Amino acid sequence: MMQKGLKGIVAAETAISHIDGTEGKLIYRGYAIGDLTSRFSFEEVAHLLWFGELPDKNQLQKLKVELIKNRELPLHIKHILDHLPKDMDLMSVIRTAISSEDVASYGWKPSVSQAIRLTSLVPTIICYWTRLLNGKPFVEASTELSHVENYLYMLTGDIPTKAHTLALETYMILTLEHGMNASTFSARVTASTESDMVSAATSAIGTMKGPLHGGAPSGVIDLLDEVRKVGSAEQVIRGKLENGEKLMGFGHRVYKTHDPRAVALKAKLLELVGEDEWLDLALEVETMAIALLEEYKPGRALYTNVEFYAAAIMKAIDLDSALFTPTFTASRMVGWTAHILEQSEDNTIYRPQSVYTGKFHDKVTINE
Repeated sequence: MMQKGLKGIVAAETAISHIDGTEGKLIYRGYAIGDLTSRFSFEEVAHLLWFGELPDKNQLQKLKVELIKNRELPLHIKHILDHLPKDMDLMSVIRTAISSEDVASYGWKPSVSQAIRLTSLVPTIICYWTRLLNGKPFVEASTELSHVENYLYMLTGDIPTKAHTLALETYMILTLEHGMNASTFSARVTASTESDMVSAATSAIGTMKGPLHGGAPSGVIDLLDEVRKVGSAEQVIRGKLENGEKLMGFGHRVYKTHDPRAVALKAKLLELVGEDEWLDLALEVETMAIALLEEYKPGRALYTNVEFYAAAIMKAIDLDSALFTPTFTASRMVGWTAHILEQSEDNTIYRPQSVYTGKFHDKVTINE
């Protein structure tokens, strides 16, 4: 039976992650996502996804060294970035820059070292382009800061606060991987042809660019801005519900209960109460929104999704909305490359069928 968009069709077996939308669970390599975000760093969870296990001290140090070593952009990619049209959107910039990697060193089969390199390059590409557009000098990558700290440092030129680093790191861990979504499927399809990892990653970036997949949570940002301006979360939210408006940042097409990523992100933000006004505001707005949604839409179970708190983090660290999907991409590169590696271990080329809906003619006729 045909399923449009392959909805509900099993396309692969994976040991990387598991999503249980009914129970509200997200599992990375056997570990609940909340346990990982409460105890481990971006680098440690990336190691888990790539190697299948959490690292010991020596393994972690080795991974950190490799990530740092690959942060610098090759001169030819800098040259390409310098000459791209300045009105080009950032996702297209990332796609173009990544596809410009020297594929001679990316043959079949893909390797973890290739995954590390691509993961290291994306934040640098984002920062190089962003500062170029703003007429600011490029900030060279640090050899001391962690992956997430370095990303914020290269964007702003300042060492980030602990609160901002922890908030963004938690978000990036939560978005490293999320099952067989559109971009991950795209990466695996390309890898299944025994193409190189650069090509597979480029396919994924092009898919993530689509607004139905990697769109920014502008509606949530607008909500937080309005609440701050009006000064009353209840007044703003009650007004929207009275007018029949959709409350952005609540509900999810996969999770039918609490979004485990939102739960984990909220737990981290609760540790940072008083550290940033936008993070505090998000907690206040969520509490009021959940109460009013239950009042106006009883039994609907509309819980906070990860985009709600992601928007709060973007406001807190003063990231332009144009950086949301690129930042998502910077973290998801880990998941994509983990799937590319997994695909290569038991590879079968993807070759689904289609249903022909055109005409059948008995003979060729030509109008005179």
